[in-house]
Amino acid sequence: MKNISIEIPSLTENIRIVESFIDNAKEKYELTDDVYGNIMIAVIESVNNAILHGNQADKQKSVKLSAALLEEEIVFSITDQGVGFDYKNLPDPTAPENVQKIGGRGIFLMKNLADEIQFKDEGRTVELTFYID
Repeated sequence: MKNISIEIPSLTENIRIVESFIDNAKEKYELTDDVYGNIMIAVIESVNNAILHGNQADKQKSVKLSAALLEEEIVFSITDQGVGFDYKNLPDPTAPENVQKIGGRGIFLMKNLADEIQFKDEGRTVELTFYID
């Protein structure tokens, strides 16, 4: 298993560092464009959530991002220093009462783009798995 990882302060402008990290993962792991596109959107959404919701945009706190290549999948792990959240009771962004709301689509997007999603450590860590064979 080949791992790469970074840690960034909780500033939204650091998303460009995350984009570079994903670009490096694409090259290092020779990912296809389809998988790469899904990874880029899902991982950026997750890091953005970690910065804004998990760490409350507190630049004293950081977000850890790692990628691990297994035989037929790549797993991205995103961890914040927040208090966690109730990931078992999320509103459905496609429900009529939620369609007009500004937020609430990030996890929905992640679930639809990643092949697997797991929340750990009371929601402070999100693992996004993408199949690559």
